[in-house]
Amino acid sequence: MAFIKLYRKKLQENYAFLDNIFSSRNIDWGVVTKLLCGNTIYIQEIIALGVTEMHDSRVSNLKKIKKLNPNIQTVYIKPPAKRSIERIVRYADVSFNTEKYTIQLLSEEAQRQNKIHKIIIMIEMGDLREGVMGEELVQFYGDILKLPNIEIRGIGTNLNCLSGVMPTQDKLIQLSLYKQLIEAKFDISIPWVSGGTSVAVPLILKNARPMAVNHFRIGEALFFGKDLFTGQTMEGMHSDVFKLFAEIIEITEKPDTPTGELGENVAGHAFTVADDVDFSSTSLRAILDIGLLDMQPQYLQADDEKITIVDASSDMLVIDISNSDTNYKIGDLVSFKIQYMGALYLLNSDYVEKTIE
Repeated sequence: MAFIKLYRKKLQENYAFLDNIFSSRNIDWGVVTKLLCGNTIYIQEIIALGVTEMHDSRVSNLKKIKKLNPNIQTVYIKPPAKRSIERIVRYADVSFNTEKYTIQLLSEEAQRQNKIHKIIIMIEMGDLREGVMGEELVQFYGDILKLPNIEIRGIGTNLNCLSGVMPTQDKLIQLSLYKQLIEAKFDISIPWVSGGTSVAVPLILKNARPMAVNHFRIGEALFFGKDLFTGQTMEGMHSDVFKLFAEIIEITEKPDTPTGELGENVAGHAFTVADDVDFSSTSLRAILDIGLLDMQPQYLQADDEKITIVDASSDMLVIDISNSDTNYKIGDLVSFKIQYMGALYLLNSDYVEKTIE
């Protein structure tokens, strides 16, 4: 059985690195746990770091967090679906919102549960995912202020998640100006200006963040240490908090080119044979006990740099070990570095064991 391993010490060091960045600048932040797909043993590892705020896009995961530690502030990080309102008010202390009708439903449900439900009003700033249009924000904010059992915790934006728009200094200044506009209009103070996700960390390190932007939601940087502007690992952080291990179940010297009438494979891909192909060419191939049901090969990189990933079917991954200096045998484990999207697939699979180093 293939398994994914979390390295506790590397996670702790990444967390300490980020917490120092934020605390030294008086910035509030929460850990985005949606990558963990509700896995209890991994959620417990996050709680053990001393986290006080956790964000997720699945209510069932927030329910698990509340069960493990009721004192953690839980944040639902997408506009609520109508059918989820009761559970969101029950298990999320805060939710991101963009629709007056939905916030009205949250208000009614919060009254039924005798709770104050906090919301962040998300603003559209160019990435074209969720968000209230800027020209409608003041009217929107004023209407929501009137609703009982709703506390507007702040405003925020989401960038780089759909269209790839980056959270530049100009974008965050614009977000700060919305705060000033609303505070002047309604004579109030907005506690949070939530400036985005891991992609904004490089701006903070460069001290290019407007001071009014005082809250961030961090997931990928914690688990992968990645600078999303450059694609490189941030100095002082680990990129391999998670690793995948898969077992070799076959090793055979095989032709490099398939023979027979060719059609689409199970993934809908068609193999084409060049006119000048050398049908006598072979390679030493190994098959691993993991497949497309659990992962996507484009998000994996073997720790053995001389291994090449060939392709995958639903339950098996084929690799080329011809050039490796390691004498692999049946039953050996092959380890892989994982990208963020690759980890999402793996952690969402019930067929991949989750372990801790």
